[in-house]
Amino acid sequence: MTHAHSHTHDSHTHDSHTHEIHTHDSHDSHGEAEILDLDAQVLAEHLTALTGWLPVQAPPRRIVDLGSGTGTGTFALLDRFPEAHITAVDTSAAHLQRLREKACARGAEGRVRTVQADLDAADWPDLGSPDLVWASASMHHMADPDRALKAVHDLLAPGGLFAVVELSGFPRFLPADAPEDRPGLEERCHEASDRFHAEHVPHRGADWGPKLTAAGFKVEAERAITVDISNTDSSDGPGGSRSEAVGAYALGSLRRLRHSVAGTLAPEDLAALDRLLDTEGPGSLLRRDDLAVRTERTVWAARRTG
Repeated sequence: MTHAHSHTHDSHTHDSHTHEIHTHDSHDSHGEAEILDLDAQVLAEHLTALTGWLPVQAPPRRIVDLGSGTGTGTFALLDRFPEAHITAVDTSAAHLQRLREKACARGAEGRVRTVQADLDAADWPDLGSPDLVWASASMHHMADPDRALKAVHDLLAPGGLFAVVELSGFPRFLPADAPEDRPGLEERCHEASDRFHAEHVPHRGADWGPKLTAAGFKVEAERAITVDISNTDSSDGPGGSRSEAVGAYALGSLRRLRHSVAGTLAPEDLAALDRLLDTEGPGSLLRRDDLAVRTERTVWAARRTG
């Protein structure tokens, strides 16, 4: 069953983080792309709710998707605004190639332009003067997010909207008492990951409201959607059953989590995690019928007023 609880308000108290993978090229770009695609499939309902909520003054005709990855936000925005043209910006050539292939498969190649760029660079490429800029799970990776926010402000057309989207934390997948031989394992992994990211991704968990205001925006609203999707939901989507997608999403996500926590986990916890990640073993995640995706996604909607 899927539960979506949302609220809209004008105060800016939420933390934000992401599971949508930061999109630099790496030795594991294919694995990143698979997780990004699963993220799009599993969380599609919630993403549709967010794009539908955006307080646009008129349907935007020119949109920029900053840190587009393989196109999760790009295609949600194309669905929401069928007359729009979108420029997808990312550092990863592989992800942009995958995005272009998806656009062609949808017959939307004429509405999508891709730009490979490092947004930490001093000078950004020419991205036009968009009516809407969308940044999902990308802003907290910026070396200087305040400078990036100011660049977006100057980029937007007057009256244009900037949507900053983050997940509140790395999703949880297991029950609190799992696995049976090491209860609470996932929470201990998250604690180790939080320590890692506090050092390496210092802007993770930022409150973007004050930052947006300081950059010259008027923050009009903020919304959080609570995600709780069980793998017992039998509904089918374009990529197959929900159960299969949740299992694959959990497997790929926890594999990536392992990279940041392996050096600090207790040996018994690391061994238990590896048993979950062993797809051929009896303790495999893919054999469990109690998985879920639990997280919270927050969006800040900010206007360029002048």
